[in-house]
Order: sequence, then C-alpha cells, then structure tokens
Amino acid sequence: MRSRSGRGATKAGTPASAGHARSATPFRPSAEDGVRLLMGKDHRFTAFARSEGGLLRWTQRRPGGADWEGPELFSAPRVTHLSVSQGADGFVHFVGRRVSAEGDSVVVVQATQYQTGRPLTQWRSIGNPYKDPERARSVTGPGAAVGGSGRLHVFVAQAGGAVSMRQEAADGRWPAWRALKGQLAQEDATTVVSESGRIELMVPDTSGRVMRWRQAEPDGEMERCPNIHISPVPGTLVGLETAKGRFTYYWADAATGGIFAHRPDSWVIPLGGGAVSGRIEALRVPLDGYDCTVLAHRSLEGDVMLAACATENEAAGLWWAPTGERCVGPPALARDVYGRVVIAMLGADGELRIAGQTAEPGLVMGPSVRV
Repeated sequence: MRSRSGRGATKAGTPASAGHARSATPFRPSAEDGVRLLMGKDHRFTAFARSEGGLLRWTQRRPGGADWEGPELFSAPRVTHLSVSQGADGFVHFVGRRVSAEGDSVVVVQATQYQTGRPLTQWRSIGNPYKDPERARSVTGPGAAVGGSGRLHVFVAQAGGAVSMRQEAADGRWPAWRALKGQLAQEDATTVVSESGRIELMVPDTSGRVMRWRQAEPDGEMERCPNIHISPVPGTLVGLETAKGRFTYYWADAATGGIFAHRPDSWVIPLGGGAVSGRIEALRVPLDGYDCTVLAHRSLEGDVMLAACATENEAAGLWWAPTGERCVGPPALARDVYGRVVIAMLGADGELRIAGQTAEPGLVMGPSVRV
C-alpha cells in the first residue's frame, strides 16, 4: 500500500468559528471519541464529534467537494459515550448516556438528523432499564443500530451485569426495556447491520470472552449465540459485512495489543500493526477492480495508520503504513459519491481535517485539508 504524507491548505473559518476561536470549551471536540463521517441521501458528507458542550457538526457543501460548513454546536449537556447509527433512509441517530446535573441519575437519550444540514431533533429520554439508582448509574455507554425497517434499536450493559435492549416500535413509540440473556457484561456494546437490515450485537464480558447476539431476520428477535473467546481492548472492536449476511470483526487484543480479525465459526487471524488508540475503522471498497477491505486506526503516538487486503483474505497478509497524518481520537473512513476512500480526523487544534484517495492505482491518499 502506498500513502502520501503532507499537509493541505487551510481554509477560512465559518461564522460559527469566526477568528478560529474553536479552542473555547463548547467547540473543543472530545479526543476520546474522535470523529464520525456519514453520507446523506443527497451524497453529501456530514462529520460529527462530541464536545463538552454537545455535538459538533460539519457539513459538506456539495457532493465530493472540498468546501464545508461548520462547526455548528448542538447543545447536549452532560451527554457522554455517544453512539451514532445510520439507516438505509439516510437518517442519522445519536444515542448517548446522560448524567443529571447532580450526578445521581443516568438516562439514555436519543436525537435524530433527518436530512443533511438540517437541525437535529430535540434530545429525548428513552429511560434506563433499572429503577434502582445505584444499578441505573452502573449502565455503561449505549450501542445503537437501525434495523431493516428503519427502527432504532438501543443496547446497554450494566457494568459487571446483564445486557438490555429497547426497540423503537413501528408507530414511533418505545416499548419497555427487555433483558437479553447475558451476564458479567462490560461496556462497548458493538453493533453491525447487514445490507438486508439484520443486526448483530457483541458485548465483551469480564471473563475474557465476547457475548454475541444476532437476528435471524431484519427486526426479528435478538438470539443468543455461542460466546467468542477473544478479549478486545475496550473501544476497539468493530464489525463489517464482508459477504452477504456474514460479518468480520476486527479488534486490538488486550493481552498483546496486536490487531486481529475473526469471522464466527472460523479461525482468529493476526493482522500485525502496533498498539491502537481508540476504535478501529473498517471499510469495504473496490480497489483496482478487486473487492478489498481497508482498515485504519490511530497509533498511541497519534499517527493515522492504514492497511488494505482482499476482502475475507486477511490470512494472506497486509501491510500497515503511516499516512503522514496525525490526529487526536480515532479517525473515520468512508467512500465519497465517486467511490473514493476518504479519511476524516481531528487535528491537535480541534479542527476537522479531510484526506481523500487520489487517482493513482492502489490506495494512495492525498494530503489532508483543514475544513
């Protein structure tokens, strides 16, 4: 793999950041969460990052273009552990954990962006599966996924305990929380959704395993599957549909720090790579006519690392290469309207930077541009 280093040009700030006063607390993105990059139905990207003051949003002005607007701040006080999920309808759903001002109660909250560049809905509470205050406070960051009919599914774990879910009904109401068969759960509920809308859920437990649930059909019941004997570094596990209805999971191993891949009912495959800071990104994309999987992560030193392999052929080996970019928090991967790989990342100054694939053969990334 080849990747080109270098820094891009700087463009002027928008009114929301006049004078580049983005170091002010409300506009300072969370280094822990990094950035998310999603494409709307109009083929424009939106980038999101959590900040102390709420949710920051940058919006691409035209599909495939280099001009962006933002950041805009959408107030969401005391919302942490933000999970972002997008349905086939293009709606972007945000689910977070909100602590009361007094710190004595915790609820799960949800908001939605229905169209690129349009305001978010109000944050609304969808409650907590536990009424006892102490148990309610033990609920970890939620996971979220949008099923085949566009209905939002929310999953939470009680630290060291059980896993619960709440599923949006067809009429928009929220029936009661339901307990899933699980125990000794940790945080980091990881979801992945197939092209058909079928959800799989992975939750690490405290015994060095990962619990797994799956839907046999879109919007069906979450069925418990055999545990997988892997132990990911918290926050690194990610899933990707690599064949019709089949998912591959990637993570950094808690014991060795190395990166691994696994498809249920198959072997665990070592992928090399150095120690990882934050989640791993995975993207399926054609490269030079071949079906490939691109992986990216942030090293402990802050370098954006990139690798690619033929999809479901990780065992043949892959090479990790530094892109020449540095970031705080994990980067994000996506394909633009022209099918090019795009990396979004947050610089040390809190600014959003975008790097795009060039027209050269293979996976060659141009220098990033601050937006």
